[in-house]
Amino acid sequence: MILCKVINFLQEIMQFNSLNDEICPKPFQPITAAEALGQIPIIKEPRLINDWVLWLEQRPEEKGRTTLMIREWWQLEQKAKELTPAPANLRTRVHEYGGGAWTAEAQDNLLLLSWIDDSNGCLWIQWWEGINEPKNVQKGILRELTDPICLSCKDSSSLADGLLDLPRRRWIGVMEKDGRDFLVSFSLDSVEQSPKLLHAPKDFVGYATLSPDGDYLAWVEWQQPQMPWDQSQLWLARINGIGDLTRKTLLIGGSSNHSDSISVFQPLWSSNGDLIVSEDSSGWWNVKISRQLEHGDKATSWHSPWPMFAETGMPQWVYGMRTCAWDGRQLVSAICKEGCWGLCLLLPDGGVEAIEQPFDEIAGLYANNGRAVAIAKNSTTQIGILEIDLNLKKWKHAPFKQASLEKNQISIPESFWFDGYQGKLTHAWYYPPRNSEKEASPLLVKSHSGPTSMAGRGLNLGIQFWTSRGWGVVDVNYGGSTGFGRSYRDRLDSGWGMVDVHDCAEAAKCLISAGKADPRHIAIEGGSAGGFTTLACLCFTDVFRVGACRYAVSDLSAMAKETHRFEERYLEKLVGPWPQEHRRYKTRSPLLNADKISCPVIFFQGMKDKVVLPQQTQSMANELRANQIPVEVHMFPEEGHGFRDRQVKIKVLEETEKFFIKHLGL
Repeated sequence: MILCKVINFLQEIMQFNSLNDEICPKPFQPITAAEALGQIPIIKEPRLINDWVLWLEQRPEEKGRTTLMIREWWQLEQKAKELTPAPANLRTRVHEYGGGAWTAEAQDNLLLLSWIDDSNGCLWIQWWEGINEPKNVQKGILRELTDPICLSCKDSSSLADGLLDLPRRRWIGVMEKDGRDFLVSFSLDSVEQSPKLLHAPKDFVGYATLSPDGDYLAWVEWQQPQMPWDQSQLWLARINGIGDLTRKTLLIGGSSNHSDSISVFQPLWSSNGDLIVSEDSSGWWNVKISRQLEHGDKATSWHSPWPMFAETGMPQWVYGMRTCAWDGRQLVSAICKEGCWGLCLLLPDGGVEAIEQPFDEIAGLYANNGRAVAIAKNSTTQIGILEIDLNLKKWKHAPFKQASLEKNQISIPESFWFDGYQGKLTHAWYYPPRNSEKEASPLLVKSHSGPTSMAGRGLNLGIQFWTSRGWGVVDVNYGGSTGFGRSYRDRLDSGWGMVDVHDCAEAAKCLISAGKADPRHIAIEGGSAGGFTTLACLCFTDVFRVGACRYAVSDLSAMAKETHRFEERYLEKLVGPWPQEHRRYKTRSPLLNADKISCPVIFFQGMKDKVVLPQQTQSMANELRANQIPVEVHMFPEEGHGFRDRQVKIKVLEETEKFFIKHLGL
């Protein structure tokens, strides 16, 4: 049955390999770990302000320090200017994963920047002038008007996800303190002040957005044990004369005990005051709009002009995520279908007009005045900022760094569908090996994090590191992944450690049965939730011969009791209620089933990790050592959950390859 499923897939692969052999018949030099990792900044939260493009740039060569950059619109060849030089480090710690570290607004010829600095967790602002003058960053037309000003006091709270309410001279955003979220404000005219409380939700809050006339504020809330992609609510309030929120009204969604699970994503406003949001009551995150919103009337005001079997949202792990934007007169949306993203205009008559451009991994969409920007890449082009003139239907994109491989040396991922858990069609991306004459090659199975993340097909030099060495790679969108609708995402409900494990193992088995992968040389790797899947695959299947884990969950019971607030009750959906289902936690925890692992494992762990505590990794390694299983453990004193330092990333990849070669006998 499996062979029947993959016949068409294999024919495509053989045709692709034949074409690649004609183009590039001789082996090429494999890329190094230093070339694969640590040279490209992580780009976040781009914005358009007047004729300027601004974005956050996380720099691995500076140990992950994040700074704000600016350059002129459409001038991709222009060297960008850094607005927040060292020691500034723009990062938030709300919910541990952060996001929403900066915002800015233009007023007359002035630009007001605001950001959260990781060195002290405080809110800072700085005024610049020249935002409307003839534009040339290199000649310093944009000038510092003030030194950075600290608005907040340093304390135990965390701030994030702010917006600027310039008419009222204040910053509005999220404060996490003492195990609670709050909407708060800070005056732009005071220093080192205490916040003003605007709203105290039952649990979590964020994604606040101010109406064009400044009279209304909309935001999203959710409550444990739900995560925001499982169930959340859209709220609206009127802002009175002294800036307080009044007439607070629930517009979409119910309480955490409500039977209808609706997830709300990224509310925003049109120029004429229509409220726009993505929500998934149809089974897909689709855009809804409330025309001429009557305050408090949620029964009749909402319309869904653009129904589609595709996603216009994604799991809100961090603040600052955007997939829809209003450019001043029309709605622009990023749309995901079967693991690939595109860009469209959502027309007033319900039509959908595709924006022609070559990129299929897109994030951080923002639009203004007939222009749009987004973070974009595809299978052969590195990440960069995509700029689109929506009126002229033209685009520009410049990768932040050219790939170390020629295009004809890059392994292009092929969409791969197979029978997964309970026979349900499941998706993966298969990367054929390059630089190999073997028909059956070593195979690396990648289990993504989240576990709600999605394996995309944008250029990933970490994957090309392996394919350039003759490995095949399969990046599995196991049940529970995003990008394929609500029912696909819900496959993991109560099934973590079963659904994902079966799907990753079955993807490997398909390729083995097809003669594309050598059963003696099958490896698996993953980080965080993907690390848990990796360990569980080693425990409960006999497919894999070696594994690599980064900050991996190994003890479900410990995570249920010890992890940070944001995910404190996440396992109730993924595994079951704790402690009522303690047997299920025990039977699926790799730590408590370590005697079932018979192959070598390498571990990487940050000592400052608050999501997966370092003790989990140490305990798992100790259990394997006691069972005479070859183990390596690499601990990094300054890293947390997710590695940021360039040298650390390079070391992880190099040590993983050495470990695989040694224990697979390659």
